[in-house]
This record gives sequence, structure tokens and C-alpha cells, in this order.
Amino acid sequence: MTTIERKIQLLQDLISGALPGTADHGTYLQALADWYEAKFEHTDDTTDLEKSIEWRQIALVSTPSDVLTCIRLNELALDLRRAYRRNHNISYLEESTSLSRHVLKLPEPLNHTFGLQLLRQGLVDRFLLHRHEKDLDEAVLLFQMPVDDKCRIPPNKLRDACYWVATARRFSHPSVSTAYETAMSCMQISLIFSPTLHTQYAHLLAVKEANKIPLEYASYQVQTGRMEEAIQTLERGRALLWSEMRGLRTSIDHLSSAHPALATKLTIINQDIETLMTSIPPGSTRDIDEDGAPGEAGIVAFGNFLKDQRALLNEREALTSQIQGLPGFENFLKMPSFDMLRTAASRGPVIKMNHCSLRSDIILVLHDSPPSLIPTAEDFYHRANELVDRLSDTRKKHVLESMQYNRALRYVLEELYELVGRPVIDKLHELNIPEQSRIWWCPTSVFCSLPLHAMGPIPSKDKVKRYFSDVYISSYTPTLSALIKSREPSVQTSDPLSLLIIAPPDTSLVGTEVIRRTLGSSIDIGVLDATPKITTGSLRHHPLAYFTCHGILEEGKPFDASFILHGGKRLTLLDIVRSRLPTAEFAFLSACHTAELTDGSIADEALHLTAAMQHCGFRSVVGTMWAMADTDGRDLAEHFYKSMFFGGDQRIPYYERSAEALRDAVQKLRREKRVSMERWVNFVHDCGMIPPPFL
Repeated sequence: MTTIERKIQLLQDLISGALPGTADHGTYLQALADWYEAKFEHTDDTTDLEKSIEWRQIALVSTPSDVLTCIRLNELALDLRRAYRRNHNISYLEESTSLSRHVLKLPEPLNHTFGLQLLRQGLVDRFLLHRHEKDLDEAVLLFQMPVDDKCRIPPNKLRDACYWVATARRFSHPSVSTAYETAMSCMQISLIFSPTLHTQYAHLLAVKEANKIPLEYASYQVQTGRMEEAIQTLERGRALLWSEMRGLRTSIDHLSSAHPALATKLTIINQDIETLMTSIPPGSTRDIDEDGAPGEAGIVAFGNFLKDQRALLNEREALTSQIQGLPGFENFLKMPSFDMLRTAASRGPVIKMNHCSLRSDIILVLHDSPPSLIPTAEDFYHRANELVDRLSDTRKKHVLESMQYNRALRYVLEELYELVGRPVIDKLHELNIPEQSRIWWCPTSVFCSLPLHAMGPIPSKDKVKRYFSDVYISSYTPTLSALIKSREPSVQTSDPLSLLIIAPPDTSLVGTEVIRRTLGSSIDIGVLDATPKITTGSLRHHPLAYFTCHGILEEGKPFDASFILHGGKRLTLLDIVRSRLPTAEFAFLSACHTAELTDGSIADEALHLTAAMQHCGFRSVVGTMWAMADTDGRDLAEHFYKSMFFGGDQRIPYYERSAEALRDAVQKLRREKRVSMERWVNFVHDCGMIPPPFL
């Protein structure tokens, strides 16, 4: 006899000796039902589940109603539903649904959530059985109820909205678009009411379904022929954390000239909110008792922290509404129209990549004609997942310069060309976009970690190996709005153009000397070996920056990604985020991992050092997808700065010349140094200044 069987026998003996109607009798009945359920979990024998149902029913009628009645009803309803799933006995489904309705009428609201969940599931099961639209309509209404509940906290509302979306999309319910719009709003609200960047990110990680919502919504809009709306949705759903932060640095020049008092007030509020958001909330890592629990002082401090944040947010919301009510400011901080977004493609097409399990799409955004949809293979989604997994797994098992990693990378680039490169090039040719034109990639999901710029080789008659970067000059951008923002007129200063080189003494100074020799007297060059605070302060006076130091990633801690500076001090991603660099133009990050995501992070949030540099003001940044060889930074820098400063059209701003300069430098690195594939593929060009969120 097993332990479970002995427990069941013991409880049956206790029930026989207990007086019906007493508290002990009810407790034994409930316990016996629980043990039969445990036995079912162990044996997977439906007879045990039916025994559990039988004893729960007896316990329910034998025990007076009390505060536990709601829990007992939920447990019985759950067992009935599980039994229906096993033997398709309709009476089980009907009884389960009836019990769940009864739960919602009881006065214990804390148990209503589970009852509501069971009722929704029961109604969906009944719809699948009978195909009565009224069951699906009621289920959808019950999905919507908790989302509309003003007392429910934002993260839970977001989770409920995701359930609503999944059901509505699965059955093509008329509420699909409403469900998606609600979920998108819940994502934004959930972030707004999280006190810091760390907690905002934690909330996004906790509700994993939410990260797919913008991609799924866009796929639905493409499916229903609303391409322009799909592009706007992808715009809203990308880089939410960066957008939230950027919203606190909203350009208010127009507002300042028309309503200076309002502009000043908004600036002060935004600065106060940003200070809170980039801090560590009191009570989270300090004010801890010896047993590891937050101390009383910590709890009080954190409560005050939240109170201050809520007050500032409410004040900002009221002020924003007031500004939007003024003539000429109706669209202040609102989602740009598609016609505005398409201007991002004024200097070359932008390629939106939507990687979604329900439907994946490649969309070309053009400035003077409608978006162009590129058909994708049926297995597009899964093949892309396999490619990023292969690259990541090989990188964990073998060093970058190993034969195994280069073989894996070669396979990935070849497959990427067939999956993405070939159809994109065919479409560009069809649209008469000449080769050597500028194009921008705007990837989502796993494509944020795949080297689209280096796909190939591309078949050619002369048998010369060419890759995508040899045919079109590629950059990456987080959003169309970011690209538009990066092209706004820069802050005019009387200072001469200058380049700041950040080079700690424990790194090779050869690269610094190469840059000095290459540029000569054409530009003021400063070399800095200093603490993080001095470094960020010095960057304010130099529009161009070159980092030649070690880059570090912390697994599972994207905000701790950092550069190693003077004395081993770290300039972290969060330090960079706190900086304000109004005259910044271009940064070359000659360090490891600067455009690489930490394992387990949310791809579409782009939490890496390159994005942090863009957030604080740099319009274009060269970064690295993984670790790099020190000599590559030196060799690349020589060719890069020679091309950027002395090649091409000198009337074009340096930050706009940087993409072609990187392409030229990488080509020379490939041909002259004969470096392995992973070394030249590593370098990427990013454009864009993250815009504020859209309200």
C-alpha cells in the first residue's frame, strides 16, 4: 500500500467515526477529496479524479456555509472541468460552469478571480462543443471585466488583457482589435505606474505574453489589409522603456516660445520623475533587517517614494492634457501619423521585420509610395528561432575565433540570405532601389540578435563573394520615430568640432595613436582616462566619441552592462542613461558586447550600451554584437576615420557619413587582413534617438 493509499484509508476510518455536521467531519471529507486528487496526479487514473469529485460534493452539502465555501466551490469546479477534459461528459462541464457562476455571486471577492477564470474556460469549452456564439460573447465579456476594474493593479490588468487577446484572436471574435488596443494601453499604464526602470523591466519580464502583443497585433493588421496601422503598432510597441525615459526629455522648443511658463513647469516635473526612475527605490536593497526582510524604515521610505512618484505622474498627466488643449498643440506627445512616420524613409527604405508565431512579415517602408509587403516562407518564424539558437548555443560552447563558431556563423549567414536577404534584394530591385543605396533595418524579436547586414554570400556571375553590406549600406534603427529624431537640427555651439577618446591605461594606446595620425590637425582630439562621473561630464563638450576599453555584460542584469574605466571603475548602462549630451553626434564603441543583449532579456527593449548612447543624445553609434579582438578596433578605426573625414560628400554631417565609413572599413579589414568571419560581421551601425512615448 502506497503512502497516498494509507492516507486515504486513514481518512475513511476518521470519517466513519466522526459526527456528521461537525467541523472535524467536514475537514476529513475535504482532506479525503484532496488525497484522491493527489492520487490522480500520481496515477493519471480518471477513477481517482471522479472519487475526488464525489467526496468534494459530499463535503459541500455536509458542511455549513462559511468563509471557505468559495474555495471549496472553486476546487470542485476545477475537478469537474478536468474530468470533462478527460471523458467529455457534458454533465461535468455544465456543473462546473454552474458552480463558477455561483462563486461570482458570493461575497468573498478574493476568490472571485479564480471563479471568473474557471467560468471563462468553461464557456470557451462549451462554445467549442456547441458553437453557440452567446457562449463566446459571454466569455469575452468576462475577459474584459477585470480589465475594466479600476481597483485592479496594472500588471494584473495587463495579464487579463493578454488572455482576452488570445481568445478573441483564436476564434476571430469581433473584439480582436479592441482587445489588442486595450492590451497595448495596459502595457503603457503598467510601465507608467512602476516606480523605476528596474521595476518597469521586471513587470515586462513577469508578463511574458505581453511582449508579444505588439507583434501579434501588427500581424493581425497586416492580415486584415491595414498595413499602415501595422507599422504604427510596431512603432508603439518597440523600446518601451527607452521611450518612457525619452519622454522625460521631450523637446519643448515650440512650447517654450509660445508658453514659456508651461514649458518650464513640464521640464521641472520631467526632471524630478527621471531622478526617481533612475534611482534604486528605498527599501529595495537597503534598510533590510537581519532576517532579510525590509525593515520598518525601508517600508516607510518606499511608501513615500511611491507617493512622490504618483503625485508627479498625476501632475504631469494634468499638465500634458492642458497643453494638448492649446491651439497648435493638439498632437503634443501623440502618436505621429503614418505620413509623418514614412518620412524616416526619405534617405532610403526602412525594412520592418515582424517576427511573430501567428504570422511573420517583412515590410518595406518607402517615403513616396505605400508600404510594400515581402512574402515570407511558411516556416519563417521557426527557422529564425533555430538560427539565433544555433549562434547562441555555439558561442556558449566554443570561443569566437574557433572553427566551430565560424562554421555556425557561416551557416547562419547563408540561411539568413535565403530567408530574408534574397527576397529583400529582389524587392529592392523591383522597386528600382539602386545598389549601394542606404537602407535601415528595424528588426523585432530574435532578429535583433541576427546579423542581417552580413547575410550571404550572394550568388554572382564573377564568383566573387559578396555579402549584403557589399550591395547595400546597412544601419539598424529601433523605430522610425528614432530615425526621424536623429535627423533633427543639432544644437549649435561655438566650440570647434572635437573627438574625445576614452582610453584607460590598461588598454592598448595603439588605437589612439592611429587615430591621431589618421586625423592629424583636422580635428581637436582629447584623450581621457577618468572616473565614470568625469567621463560623462567630458562627453558634454565633444560631439564625437571613441571608446577603446573593455565592455562587460552581466547575465540577467541588462542595466549593469558597462565599460571598464580608470582603476577598474564601471561606467554602467544606467550611468549613461542619466547623462544629457545635447551636442552629441557620433560614438564609436571599440569594446566588446556593446550592441549585444544579455541572456534572457527582452529583445524588443534593446537594453544594451549602444542603445544607451543613443538615448543620451548620440545620433549614430558603431557597436559590437559580441566580443572583439583588440587589434580589430585599431585597424578598423584607421580605415573608418579616414573614410568618414576625408571621403565622400564633405557637406554631409559626420554622423550621417559613419554608416558608409563603417562599410568601407569592414571591407578593407576583410580584404587586407584576411580576418575570420566573426571578426568583421561583429561591427554594426545603429541610427536613431529614441523618441518619447505616445499618449
